[in-house]
Amino acid sequence: MRTRLFTGLFLVALASSFGQAVVAAGGVGCCGPITEDARRLERKLDATGVDHLWLPGHHVDWRTGEPNSNAEDNGYGNKSHCSAFAASVAASLGVPLLRPPQHSQVLLANAQIGWLDGKEAGREGWRKVNGMREAQSLANQGRFVVVAFKSSNPHKPGHIAIVRPSDKSQDELERDGPQIIQAGSENATSTTVRMGFKHHSGAWPDGVSYYEYTRQVSP
Repeated sequence: MRTRLFTGLFLVALASSFGQAVVAAGGVGCCGPITEDARRLERKLDATGVDHLWLPGHHVDWRTGEPNSNAEDNGYGNKSHCSAFAASVAASLGVPLLRPPQHSQVLLANAQIGWLDGKEAGREGWRKVNGMREAQSLANQGRFVVVAFKSSNPHKPGHIAIVRPSDKSQDELERDGPQIIQAGSENATSTTVRMGFKHHSGAWPDGVSYYEYTRQVSP
């Protein structure tokens, strides 16, 4: 009897240790498994070339991220291109999101957030997400999710990024927020909300909002 009890306790402890090791190794995350739909979306995001396109300091074609010229905005559209990148990826997936020519690239992120909070976006299939855990979980299921910060100053740009799948732990999520891909002051194929929004005072952690496109996308 004692032998069976000892063996049972040993197996429970071993299973617990194994589970902790898997989490530490990144095999199981806080927000559910990464589905095959999410892997397809991940490959689509990785193939955007955001590390060398939509670069700050250049006026760009919002669709491709390639540098171009535009004298009409007096260089204002050269600064950074988070909203153009989000619009381009959304368009490539058939996801409605405010984009040129409906709105210029100047202060587009603020306008996109206003649109996402409006009735039209709701009719098109968007909804506001209840916090960063749900946002990361939805991205892990292959849903198209964005995180955004609207500047309180209408003359200053906000910021928007796309949440990407991640098997990060609960501690990592609470410390750094969901994983994202973005253009901006610093382009990144994979970074965190905390790092990606660091140039926007008041954004992290409570100033950002998350939105999900509720209809299926096909990367």
